[in-house]
Amino acid sequence: MTKGLVAGIISNLVIVEVDGPVSQNEICYIKIGDTKLMAEIIKIMGSKAYVQVFESTRNLRIGASVEFTGHMLEATLGPGILSKNFDGLQNDLDKMKDVFLKRGEYTNPLEDDKLWHFKPLAKVGELVEAGSWLGEVTENWIPHKIMVPFKFEGKYTIKEISAEGQYTIHDPIAKVVDNNGKAQNITMVQKWPVKVAIRAYKAKPRPFRMMETGIRCIDSLNPIVEGGTGFTPGPFGTGKTVLQHALSKHAEADMIIVAACGERANEVVEIFTEFPELEDPRTGRKLMERTTIIANTSNMPVAAREASVYTAMTIAEYYRSMGLKILMLADSTSRWAQALREMSNRMEELPGQDAYPMDLPAIISNFYSRAGFVYLPNGATGSITFIGAVSPAGGNLKEPVTESTKKVARCFYALSQQRADSKRYPAVDPIDSYSKYLEYDEFIEYINENVSKQWIDQIHYVRNLLIRGKEASEQINILGDDGVPIEYHIRYWKSEVFDYVILQQDAFDKIDSSTPIGRQKFMMEIIIRIIKRDYDFDSFEDVSKYFRSVINILKQMNYSEFKSDEFIKFEAELEEILTKRKVAEPA
Repeated sequence: MTKGLVAGIISNLVIVEVDGPVSQNEICYIKIGDTKLMAEIIKIMGSKAYVQVFESTRNLRIGASVEFTGHMLEATLGPGILSKNFDGLQNDLDKMKDVFLKRGEYTNPLEDDKLWHFKPLAKVGELVEAGSWLGEVTENWIPHKIMVPFKFEGKYTIKEISAEGQYTIHDPIAKVVDNNGKAQNITMVQKWPVKVAIRAYKAKPRPFRMMETGIRCIDSLNPIVEGGTGFTPGPFGTGKTVLQHALSKHAEADMIIVAACGERANEVVEIFTEFPELEDPRTGRKLMERTTIIANTSNMPVAAREASVYTAMTIAEYYRSMGLKILMLADSTSRWAQALREMSNRMEELPGQDAYPMDLPAIISNFYSRAGFVYLPNGATGSITFIGAVSPAGGNLKEPVTESTKKVARCFYALSQQRADSKRYPAVDPIDSYSKYLEYDEFIEYINENVSKQWIDQIHYVRNLLIRGKEASEQINILGDDGVPIEYHIRYWKSEVFDYVILQQDAFDKIDSSTPIGRQKFMMEIIIRIIKRDYDFDSFEDVSKYFRSVINILKQMNYSEFKSDEFIKFEAELEEILTKRKVAEPA
């Protein structure tokens, strides 16, 4: 085992003189008395290894001994991950006794002595490979597949498999034999390096299926696909946390992974306190039962932020290999990028824009590429849909982290300070935001078959309407109500109808908090019919009065159970108003 001595200390960047071979990203432990501090090699120059320490380096001295482990930072994967709160090193935070984590204290993420009811899925004599399902246990209510470890290479034959019964995670549940006759026991637990993507799947053309989120400003205007990527940049107070809560509750996903990798203390506290209390509208149980939270703790150095996002993604990949739909949320990747910048500066690397690492776009791209839709060896499918939050300083969407993320994420949900200040939530800017999936022929074909053949054209139509409405609003504000033609007021209020009824949504109302795509289609068709009419008004006051009454009825429909008696009553009232309103005579 390679050892070394501390030769230099720059905050949590430590330079180690090594006496043998070491590898990039290898884990080591630095001794301070009886305490061992975990660290990771991030740079090697000759006999010197530069390591980032995941703990405070206070009282560390030159000459302290270092032991290298020969393996990278790994996630422990097995039953018992669900409903847990971990830090970036996968320590179980619920097992920590004090308010502040003790330096050098590490916990087991899984329960060694808990019994799980194992059901075999494979049989003796079957050929298996990395990622093949051997059996399953029930974790909360989710079927947790026990798989051939991802590190296994080639084909194996099952020699033994345990009968249905109660076992701990360390009990052998299968024995497999390789082509050379070498036998290996398999338990319910395995380890995997967090910075290496799990590749236990087959490469095939992926389908482009829409992932319903229940959030109208996403589904109706900028849809994301199952296994897709998106991000939500925006300044403080624009509703990133509430939007993430809404996505967690209503998105079409089997499991939620939350990577709280930033320093947004209040929001992280809210996640820990509110998630266990949130009702899951999909199952009627607690949302935490299908959620795992990986949080960066305040008394760990910035290096831990990097560990948090990679650990979260590895856990997501693990569950994806079980054929599950995973929604992963990261908040905030800006803080992760700042950690990369800090470590890059300490290593005196050539800085890029705003002192971020030169390879920041490549790092972000590699991370986002780990999301996606996959075909498993047995023909089943799994997916990771990844939506990250970015917190640009001052709401500047031209800064490097936002720009780098824009290049790789296919959906851009720009949160607007102006919309937030005017209480138009979700504060997703309908003009600046976009979904590149609308350009894919496969996705257009899916929408035509499963939603409506007019849906894509309607999206483009209302987007153009919103742009024209914004232009009309600016003209009215500059020239005054009397200074512009009535057509400007009509154009503005038509855009307001779509804004109030589709883009704005009440996250705290039982009905309006989530809208199925069928209902969104129904409301979209009503609004398209309203805004495509040519109206004849005598004054701008009549325009405002009329459209306000229309918006009021449509919002009442949003708050009513779909197709209920109340909903139908408001629909009839709307039809009466539309029928009475005279339209412009054709020229």
